[in-house]
Amino acid sequence: MARVLIVDDAKFMRITLSNILKKANHDIVGEAETGIEAVRLYRELKPDLVTMDITMPEMSGLQAVKEIKRDYPDAKIIMCSAMGQQKMVVEAIEAGAKDFIVKPFDDSHVLDSITRVIG
Repeated sequence: MARVLIVDDAKFMRITLSNILKKANHDIVGEAETGIEAVRLYRELKPDLVTMDITMPEMSGLQAVKEIKRDYPDAKIIMCSAMGQQKMVVEAIEAGAKDFIVKPFDDSHVLDSITRVIG
């Protein structure tokens, strides 16, 4: 079981991910709508895992990953991207994200990714 911070500007996506994770007994410790909020909540909550949307207002998921990884090099972050954002996914992995999942979310892909990342 992991303590997870879900970051996505779309409430529907946060709910969808939250439901998938709760079914697998993971604990949702927080939700953020922007990269800025994600960085703040990461510092406060120190979750085991973050699911991070790439495209968000104020600060992108990519920028948020860089900020979190700078202060917390061991942070485990999984990027969430829509189809066609491969270039951004590569940048996110280079910035320190551990894996990525593609929207629309498939339960088994999400849970496989989490298992790979948190071990």
